[in-house]
Amino acid sequence: MLYGALEAGGTKMVLAVMNDLGEPLESISVPTRTPSETMPEMIAFFSGKGITSLGIGSFGPLDLNPSSPGYGSVTESPKLSWRHFPLRQAFADALRIPVAIDTDVNAAALAEYCLGAARRKKSCLYVTVGTGIGGGLIIHGMPVHGLMHPEIGHILLPPHPDDPVPDGFCPYHRHCLEGLASGPAVEKRWGLSGRDLPADHPAWQLEAHYLAQLCVNAIMAFSPEMIIFGGGIMQQKHLFPLIRIETLSLLNGYIPESLFGDGMSSYIVEPGLGTASGITGAYLLTRGR
Repeated sequence: MLYGALEAGGTKMVLAVMNDLGEPLESISVPTRTPSETMPEMIAFFSGKGITSLGIGSFGPLDLNPSSPGYGSVTESPKLSWRHFPLRQAFADALRIPVAIDTDVNAAALAEYCLGAARRKKSCLYVTVGTGIGGGLIIHGMPVHGLMHPEIGHILLPPHPDDPVPDGFCPYHRHCLEGLASGPAVEKRWGLSGRDLPADHPAWQLEAHYLAQLCVNAIMAFSPEMIIFGGGIMQQKHLFPLIRIETLSLLNGYIPESLFGDGMSSYIVEPGLGTASGITGAYLLTRGR
């Protein structure tokens, strides 16, 4: 059988047709424009391919309550044209097949749990750091949902004393992780994109401090067996050792280092599936994982 997979991002949409082994047989990427511009192109791609179901890992926030009239809709997204758009239902109506949906980061976390870096663990936290910051949490094989879904990017943090813009740049909150450490926050604070900042720029120590605060908060709140960082900012590989060192410093011995197995280098890690975590997770949603 064939399955459709969609990684719906704030900047681009990645679409694929996958086989039973989760191998992509055909894939495309299209820019994320308005729903009226983007949806017809995506529906056309999946139409006539013989897919039996579609899995969507999408930017959010999302309504993930199956009993809600708006189940599968985008809610209060900063992408204004997508607010309250019935993403799941639009595909179900157009393609006449079952459509499963979760957040893009929950989908990526699921892929890493089943097939990637965390495949021998009982729990993991996947965090993407890019245009926004989001986190997907898997515990005993299940993505965590509740009142809605985890919004890791909007946890509140004490600003670093050396931060030249300590309030951050989130339109909703002062001092939230996304407003302090996302890709746009880095660029607005320093006037250059992260990709153009040298490895010894003070931006990275600041970035590591905020992401380490996230790690400490996650360790204390959820006790995940692994934390995985992906996204555009994390392509700056020199960030990983900085985050590990800062996390240990902030823990200050409260959590014994022996609990981290082979140490922080095997606890705070890159995605095992590379950039394919999101689309692979969308495929797994079609299989009921």
